[in-house]
Amino acid sequence: MDYPHQPEHVTLVITHRLQPGKQPDYERWLEKIMPQAALFTGHLGVNVLRPVHGEMTYTILIRFDSLDNLYHWIHSSERKARVAELPEMLMTPEHIEMRPGAAFWFTPATPASPAPARWKQFLVTLAVIFPSTNLVPWFWGHVLPASQGTLWGHFLNDACVVALVVYLWMPAITRLLKNWLTPRG
Repeated sequence: MDYPHQPEHVTLVITHRLQPGKQPDYERWLEKIMPQAALFTGHLGVNVLRPVHGEMTYTILIRFDSLDNLYHWIHSSERKARVAELPEMLMTPEHIEMRPGAAFWFTPATPASPAPARWKQFLVTLAVIFPSTNLVPWFWGHVLPASQGTLWGHFLNDACVVALVVYLWMPAITRLLKNWLTPRG
């Protein structure tokens, strides 16, 4: 059944704070669980935001096309078996949130923290999307002039913009602007 106000997708945001020295074990754990999630109906992709600057916190973003399909994954025996392996690697229990649409980029660091104001989310997203959608076509237009105005050229541009936004720009800019996005009171 289709509900008119449901988002086009839902994101499961999982935060894991690792014990010191457990990163190699955890990376192996990720290599096992991510392909299992991908086998489930409605799976749209996964992003792993790895710790930087000596931090020990991983954030995993798993997108599904609907809440029902996400629930099937969350309550699956496959996921439960993998999650049972976590306690020996984590400092604290995993933290899970569900976010509609693209709101996952602006997930507060802690459950008690407020989400950034919508106007700030808009400005950050625009600051990432606008230059990407202008520079990528310009770049490919110079490197592969035959791609301009073609379907495969549009696909190449879109794929590059999405990859830059998901893997580079949004993780970097939300980390860089975290104090502005959610100032400490």
